[in-house]
Amino acid sequence: MKSFLFLFVSFFFFYVNAQIEAPPDFEGELLYKFDTDSIPDSGIRLKEVVLFQPLRFKNMNQLRDYVILRNRTLRVYPYAKLASDRLDTLSVRLNSINGKKQKKTYLKRIEKFIYDEFEEELKKLSRSQGRILIKLVHRQTGETTHELVRELRNGWRAMIYQTTASLFKLSLKDTYDPEANYEDFLIEDILQRAYGDGLIELDPTALTYSLDTLYGLWKAPKTPLTMENEK
Repeated sequence: MKSFLFLFVSFFFFYVNAQIEAPPDFEGELLYKFDTDSIPDSGIRLKEVVLFQPLRFKNMNQLRDYVILRNRTLRVYPYAKLASDRLDTLSVRLNSINGKKQKKTYLKRIEKFIYDEFEEELKKLSRSQGRILIKLVHRQTGETTHELVRELRNGWRAMIYQTTASLFKLSLKDTYDPEANYEDFLIEDILQRAYGDGLIELDPTALTYSLDTLYGLWKAPKTPLTMENEK
């Protein structure tokens, strides 16, 4: 993707410069001045442009599945982002509280607040949307939902939540790995394109991977995308 971006910007600079003619008697460097500048500059500043490599689907069913995955991802991403933001605030607050009892009381209040605020909305999520949300929490925080519950509450509570999730064929231990999982790669592609289109505010991932590398890895995916039925 970077090579395409470089070629595009290079071509754009060439095209713009070719359309601006200097005076016939001009000798030297052509300068440009912008409203926010006090000093002329020799170049024209452009907004960052990100070019995505095209995705290829073998048939209409795969394209349909991608559209469904896109709708599900954009539906739940705001919750994953909010969870990450709240976790940052929570960590700062906990560090300022002395005593296990006080921390436990504070965590219970936060848990009740989250339930009261989001219970009805989260109940509307399908199983497939819930599975994507669990993965995106890992993308945002670098920890699985199971690990977060275990750290913030205790191992017993984490086990209860995991058992409950398993009844809906979900796992709080699911991870987000776009380098090894084709669906996760498509989710990352969806997020990046939505951010480029101004549809979402995308936070940097807490994990380590390169979007350019992902496109190279999945240029010819070994495993086709298969969608779960809504339940």
